[in-house]
Amino acid sequence: MTTTDRAADTGLADAEGWLDPAPYLRGVAWRDGGRVVRADPADLDRLPWDTAERAAVPVGVRLEFTARGATALDIRYRAALPGPGESLRDLAHTFALWHDGSLVTEVTEDPEREAVVRLGLPERRGGRFTVHPPESQCPEILGLRPVGGTLAPAPAQPRWLVHGDSITEGWWSTRPAHAWPAAAGRALGLDAVNLGHAGAGRGELAVAQQIAGLPAELLTLAFGTNCWSRTPFSAPLLYETARAFVGLVREGHPDTPLLVLSPVLRPEAEETRNALGATLADLRTALEDAARALVAEGDDRLALLPGRPVLGPEHLADGLHPNDTGHALMAEAVAAALRDAGFVPPPGGPPCSPTA
Repeated sequence: MTTTDRAADTGLADAEGWLDPAPYLRGVAWRDGGRVVRADPADLDRLPWDTAERAAVPVGVRLEFTARGATALDIRYRAALPGPGESLRDLAHTFALWHDGSLVTEVTEDPEREAVVRLGLPERRGGRFTVHPPESQCPEILGLRPVGGTLAPAPAQPRWLVHGDSITEGWWSTRPAHAWPAAAGRALGLDAVNLGHAGAGRGELAVAQQIAGLPAELLTLAFGTNCWSRTPFSAPLLYETARAFVGLVREGHPDTPLLVLSPVLRPEAEETRNALGATLADLRTALEDAARALVAEGDDRLALLPGRPVLGPEHLADGLHPNDTGHALMAEAVAAALRDAGFVPPPGGPPCSPTA
């Protein structure tokens, strides 16, 4: 097949057959030049430094495609090089290929300023392929090139914006595909856009306004644990902050289904008071009370998932962040809550489809 034929099937290719990756990228919130970022690059000056820093990491960004006759996929990418004292072994890049919800293969490379990685495609040709790139060293996908056949962008899925902290970002999951938003999105047929910001997720109102400006068919807000110690909140402060945050999000999404997930178990914080006298249990109650009050006041497109029962101590890798089993349990709980609220089809129901 010629480059011209391939371009006709998948979009414009250059003289060496490299395809523009943009139509294949999913989990995209904003772009800053060629990079995918997770905060509005024109509005960074209103964000806390930790939120802006984490937003530069392409968490949850992936490639999704269908293949016809191709035996492999080449991915050309650019990554930052390790800094002084950083180990190549610790920062090795693993590209994971999934097919229709199951892991097919992984290829691990050392990070380089610019490199090409090849992923072999299985003999089965139908269905949806997903590549989860690594997230460390902020790789930028520069081009895709099929070997022996053609690619096409996978059909669009409903966009699900998921905001939270490091737990939402996927900390302590062993692979990007195992973070709970990725796992739930895969199970539900959603385009999960991960807006979790490690160290942040404290109800930053500028973030709420940025979320209000993004297109979405579904929303989830999952924050609160960093309001216990990193930036201490009282229970009344978190109650009012949660109401204000949802109110600003509703300016852009008045009718979009919205699930609020309160903080999951954090043993050290449950009964220990912070600098403003609040335990995590107090803060969780405040967030849940705010969600229930909004429903009582007429927000019938808002649902609440209490986070405390979702995980046990054995599901925490470090006393705070879930291990892979914990992330899987969170994904199952969120998926069930979205189904129970009628926000997504039940198991066996018709697949989700993007809103026109």
